[in-house]
Amino acid sequence: MPTAGQPLRKLGFLTIGRFDGDAPRDGHLETIRTIERAEELGFDSVWLRCRHLQYGISSPVAIMAAAAMRTNRIELGTAVIPLGLENPFRLAEDLATVDLLSDGRVNPGVSVGTPMRYDDFRHALYPDTHDVEDFSKERVARLLRHLRGEPVSDFEGTVGIETYSRRVQPHSPGLADRVWYGGGLSSAIWAGEQGLNYLTSSVVTTEGSDPVDFATIQAEQIDAYRAHHPDPSRARVSQGLVVIPTDSATPDQVRRYREYADARFPRTLEPQGPRRMLFAPDLVGPSDELAERLHAHAGFQRADEVAFALPFSFTEADYAQIIEDMATRLGPALGWAPAS
Repeated sequence: MPTAGQPLRKLGFLTIGRFDGDAPRDGHLETIRTIERAEELGFDSVWLRCRHLQYGISSPVAIMAAAAMRTNRIELGTAVIPLGLENPFRLAEDLATVDLLSDGRVNPGVSVGTPMRYDDFRHALYPDTHDVEDFSKERVARLLRHLRGEPVSDFEGTVGIETYSRRVQPHSPGLADRVWYGGGLSSAIWAGEQGLNYLTSSVVTTEGSDPVDFATIQAEQIDAYRAHHPDPSRARVSQGLVVIPTDSATPDQVRRYREYADARFPRTLEPQGPRRMLFAPDLVGPSDELAERLHAHAGFQRADEVAFALPFSFTEADYAQIIEDMATRLGPALGWAPAS
């Protein structure tokens, strides 16, 4: 655990890959450049958000494929792919293909549940089956079976000049062990029982927790995950707060970063909505100050790797400054050393 006396093992960040709807190529190329720069800086991982019908990454697997061809070492993750919009069979083919191209660097993070604003586009997504689609955790189980190479076809053999396999092809050994799942307490327990890795973020479901304190709730969920994992020594947990170091930021950047965090602070004061979602405050400041606050954070103390979230609405220059300070100032303050 990365307490004050122990080093952070893996440093990464999470990006939405925002773009202008009138010039989407530019934004996607910016994301690729950011991933390339992250590898140069020694980051261990870059994680891609997934956004449908928005101006952010809708196809993280395609972005990972492009990034795999421009990088050599950095891990490429998704946080997260909502499986309600995916066919697990086809997704398994795509993930395995990119994992092989990247030489085993893909970390698929997934989620389940009814897709956001599903009623707005369900007829376009599932014209004939939108009322009977199963959005339960069985969708994750299907994906895992396909990635592990369990049979999906009754036939194996050669017909004419074409050879058929019983399992999804290509098969990438070890990919199933790098699948991540996130969510509240019940999801943490389920992820542990399934032997999955566990993604945390800057939002938790309170689920009746008392006291209602973000760090305490997050720590309880991580503890529950590890307690239910069949091999806790192999259990990976990643924390994903919004953390913005300002060491090399200009005065204008510092002002905008603090205004961004201040505007979002009221939602951290009490649970929001019917699911009682509690948000973590965004952390903005010099790296030594941020390191002190993180070392005191009960959730951070239980994760030995992080994927700090980049805010949605900043510029390419802002992101460049933030990840530079993460790698050169904040990471070392947390005991992390860049990958060679």
